[in-house]
Amino acid sequence: MGFCRGVEHAIEMAEKALAQRGGEIFCLGEIIHNRQVVERLARQGLKVIADPGQARQTVLVRSHGEPPQVVERLRARGVRIIDATCVLVKRAQRVAAALAKEGYRVVVVGEETHPEVRAVCGCAPDVICVDSPEELDRLPRRGKLGIICQTTHSVEYFGEMVGRIVARGHSEIKIVNTVCGEVRARQHAAVEVARRVDVMFVLGGRQSANTRELARLCAEQQVPTHHLENWEDFRAEMVAGKKVAGVTAGASTPEWIVEDFVKNLRAFEPGG
Repeated sequence: MGFCRGVEHAIEMAEKALAQRGGEIFCLGEIIHNRQVVERLARQGLKVIADPGQARQTVLVRSHGEPPQVVERLRARGVRIIDATCVLVKRAQRVAAALAKEGYRVVVVGEETHPEVRAVCGCAPDVICVDSPEELDRLPRRGKLGIICQTTHSVEYFGEMVGRIVARGHSEIKIVNTVCGEVRARQHAAVEVARRVDVMFVLGGRQSANTRELARLCAEQQVPTHHLENWEDFRAEMVAGKKVAGVTAGASTPEWIVEDFVKNLRAFEPGG
C-alpha cells in the first residue's frame, strides 16, 4: 500500500525540477490524487492548471500522462516539458497506437473522464471507452476490436468485460492486458485482509481511481468498508461492535497518512 513507483517517480521529478529552477512550474491537473501532497508541492511552486493555454515556461506532465496532441501544442509554443508519465501508462499509450496502426478499433475498458484514459485515447483515432456492461452498446457490431484496460482496474473486472465483449460475436478481437501488476498485487493483498476483519478502511483521495477500486473490491468481501482520506474522516460509529480492523491505502496515499491513521485507530477507545 502507499505510493507506487510511478507516483514516487513523478513526485521526485517535480521536487527536483522545483529545486533546480527555484520558480514556478505548471502541472496540467493535480500531480497525484492526494490533497496533502498537492498542497505541499504548491507551496514549493508547482501550480495546478486545467487549461494548457495557461501554461508558460515549464510544464510537468503528471503520472497519468497527457494526449500527444496536447504535449505537441505546448512544445510548439516553446514550453519546456518535464515528462513524469508512469511507464505503464506510457505502455498503454503505445499499445493503443499500435493496435490502431494494425487496423483495430481501440476499446479501453476504463473511466472515460479519468485523466489516464483521456491520455491513452489521444493516441489512437475514434477510441471507444466502456466501463460497465450497460455501455457495451457503444461498440460497433462489425470490424476488428483491440481491447486494453485502464491500468488501475482489477484484472477480474477486465476479464469480465472482455468476456461480455467476446460474447457479442465480433469476428476478430485482440486483447492486451495493460493492468498494472503492482496495482494487481495490492488489490489481492487488500482482499485477503478484508476477508479476515470485521471492518475495512481504505485510505486515499476521493478522486483516486485505484483507491476507489480497492474500496469496491474490499466491499465485495461482505465486510463494512470505508473509503477515507485520513484520520479526520473517521467516525466512532464505523467501529461500533467491531473487534478487528483492516487498513490499506491507494497508490497515491503518503505513508505518513497511513501511519497516523493506524496510530490513532490503535489508541481509539469507544466512548472515550
